[in-house]
Amino acid sequence: MDLAIKIVMLVIFFGVMIAIGVYCRKHSTDVNGFVLGGRAVGPWLTAFAYGTSYFSAVVFVGYAGQFGWKYGLATTWVGLMNAFLGSLLAWAILGRRTRIMTQHLSSATMPQFFAERFDSKSLKLISSVVVFIFLIPYTASLYNGLSRLFGMAFDIPYEVCVIAMAILTAIYVIVGGYMATAMNDFIQGLIMIVGIIAVIVAVLKTQGGLTEAIYKLSLVEGTTAAGKAQPGVFTSFFGPDIVNLVGVIILTSLGTMGLPQMVQKFYAIKSEKSINKGMIISTIFAVIVAGGCYFLGGFGRLFANQIEMGADGVTPASYDAVIPSMLSNLPAILIALVVVLVLSASMSTLSSLVLTSSSTLTLDFIKPNFSKNMSEKAQIVWMRIFIAVFILISSVIAIFQYRGGLSLIAQMMGVSWGALAGAFLAPFLYGLYWKKATKASCAVNFVFSTVVMIANCIVRSSFPALLQSPINCGAFCMLAGLVIIPVVSLFTKKPSAEKIDSIFSCYNKKVVVSVTDSIGDEGEEFTD
Repeated sequence: MDLAIKIVMLVIFFGVMIAIGVYCRKHSTDVNGFVLGGRAVGPWLTAFAYGTSYFSAVVFVGYAGQFGWKYGLATTWVGLMNAFLGSLLAWAILGRRTRIMTQHLSSATMPQFFAERFDSKSLKLISSVVVFIFLIPYTASLYNGLSRLFGMAFDIPYEVCVIAMAILTAIYVIVGGYMATAMNDFIQGLIMIVGIIAVIVAVLKTQGGLTEAIYKLSLVEGTTAAGKAQPGVFTSFFGPDIVNLVGVIILTSLGTMGLPQMVQKFYAIKSEKSINKGMIISTIFAVIVAGGCYFLGGFGRLFANQIEMGADGVTPASYDAVIPSMLSNLPAILIALVVVLVLSASMSTLSSLVLTSSSTLTLDFIKPNFSKNMSEKAQIVWMRIFIAVFILISSVIAIFQYRGGLSLIAQMMGVSWGALAGAFLAPFLYGLYWKKATKASCAVNFVFSTVVMIANCIVRSSFPALLQSPINCGAFCMLAGLVIIPVVSLFTKKPSAEKIDSIFSCYNKKVVVSVTDSIGDEGEEFTD
């Protein structure tokens, strides 16, 4: 009976996802529709698409488990900062300007934006390669977290989980494009909200409720980053290691402003009102989902007796097993809900990643370099092919990674986010706001971040102790870019004033609005 409940929920879930993909096929007949939904996506769909692309199995299983174990309840700060920096601030800073300038420049991808904004085909080529290479480890990490939960719930091989998720995601993205992804993201987002609330309540109930769970956690022995014993360290305000906690916050919160699959959501939003409303919806969604995930992970040490420990006897053999262990004794209906929850989070993020990568390769690499006169129909065909290829490559890597035990979820994501956000955050931000940013400064920043993150993978032990963590290293690259762009721009060739004025003229266009939207400037009189 328990297995039947799980299977029925999954069949319904998969059926709805594929049906939406087929329904949205009519919106994917041209490039603009396939990649951006015709730039007419409303606030609810955009906000949920942003949120579900942001939070996946990487957060629920990998990050919540690892950092909850390390930092206790202080990990909740990560979720809250994801909401207020990664969502609220990102929408406020990027939403409107991104929508206006990308439409003005007719750019559908981040590499296209760099090419038009900085008048450089080489920037488009370099950035498209960086996008494709570094989205792969992120995608592979999605399969890992999801498959651990599937293994717990159904006791089926990891490889079967990976293949099933890959095929089903490929079907609805290839058929329906961005609109199918956005509509599915909305449904998946609702499942995530209900699921995370239900799971938190159920898990805390197994520990006697919230107050009792916090009391039990306060009794767990722990030490600070300096190696000093501190009673109640896992229930303290900033936890045992505030420095590394801040590194996680910077990477996962500010990093969204430089991730192509996240920023692209702003390209497609419908209107000014949609941006303002979407910003609020997205923030509330992040508070519930991200805040809830990390809050739940903070109680991981209460389940130490259910987790396989490593050689030292006090550290989990795999941090990725912490959350599944916390959920393993829940009722069948809740486990089924958790599986659908994480499946929703992972498939939504995967669909966003593969759509971003395929559109980037087609529009920014294949078309300009090999077939400049490629028709709209051919472009869509190539994007669909690359979606399948990208999913295939990432799933193969996920399987080999699992068999070889190459890396933890958090580390894989840290490398990907660090390289992408480190390379793109500063150039994109300055590109929207600062006229004097140069293409040379962008190129320097691209090279700096990618080289540093690759070196961190290969010769990690040679880095300073703080930067040996891919997460801290990625955060460093992002912050360094905010300095590299203005400094290098001071000493390199400035862009054409005429060209720049033309680009930024999009912000000066006059629009007519109703009195309900604006009451005008002080002293201005209204006439009928």
